[in-house]
Amino acid sequence: MISFFCSSFRTHRRTALAASVATALTLMAAPSWAQGTWPTKPVRIVVPFAAGGTTDILARAVAPELSKAFGQQFIVDNRAGAGGNVGAELVARAPNDGYTLLMGTVGTHGINRALYPKLPFDPIKDFAPITLVAAVPNVMEMNADKAKTLNIHNVQDFIKYAKANPGKLNMASSGSGTSIHLAGELFKSMTGTFMAHIPYKGSGPALLDMVGGNADVMFDNLPSSMAQIKAGKLTALAVTSAQRSPALPDIPTVAEVGGPSLKGYEASSWFGLLAPAGTSPEIVNRIQQEVAKSLSTPAIKEKMLAQGAIPSGNSSADFAKLIASEHVKWAKVVKDSGAKVD
Repeated sequence: MISFFCSSFRTHRRTALAASVATALTLMAAPSWAQGTWPTKPVRIVVPFAAGGTTDILARAVAPELSKAFGQQFIVDNRAGAGGNVGAELVARAPNDGYTLLMGTVGTHGINRALYPKLPFDPIKDFAPITLVAAVPNVMEMNADKAKTLNIHNVQDFIKYAKANPGKLNMASSGSGTSIHLAGELFKSMTGTFMAHIPYKGSGPALLDMVGGNADVMFDNLPSSMAQIKAGKLTALAVTSAQRSPALPDIPTVAEVGGPSLKGYEASSWFGLLAPAGTSPEIVNRIQQEVAKSLSTPAIKEKMLAQGAIPSGNSSADFAKLIASEHVKWAKVVKDSGAKVD
């Protein structure tokens, strides 16, 4: 009896030990995100600019779709400052657990490395690209009343006035180093004109001053300015892309109407989701797939196109290639234009 009990106890103990080892090995082999079904709490999408600009508009377009797809809230968190660097650094330093994302831009991940002598993060090493959300042209625009008063109806009128009145016009932007700023600096360098640069903490605050008549010209991302252009409060002189925008087919490109000095002018923008480096590839892929799915739905696709944005949803690998190529392109623009951080 005692012998049988001891034998059974030893067998049970060996079985329990084997089960414990197997469980431990399984947990060690599983990726960290799989130990809980991510996401188990709200996810933050950091927008490195103030509310009301294109970065904010696009983040708020995809956040509800991701909330529906994953059953957790995706919350937009505006952290403006230093041309997007404040918000970008916050995400670069955040835990790589999938709960903090960045709506990055051509500024934070294409321009700023060339423009800022001491960038507080590495745009490539410190981030895991998820997907390009949309590409947009910028639009060269003026306060409508100011344009009418100065008899400026097109790009040539603008150049003529700016050359005859150096420094009398000011140029608003969403912040130093943004594509909006660089589009204006490139224009200035190619035409030999001068407008004092006024950087804001996003397109939203800049547009308020544009509409209010405190700022004269801006090279804004088209989606954030579309409503004011359609309302007649801003006059669109030209778009900065290589081709006309389907959203404003009657508005020419800068290169089309700018004359010989602006031949080849092009300065478009893009916006995409990124996570801190080291974020699980499984999480990155899941987010990319859901963003791509939402951007392909007729309702969201048509809404973005109407605002002047071209939706994407490409793979993380393709987005990474775009970021790498943009560093090369914008480093040349910064050098050629002589742009500096104010």
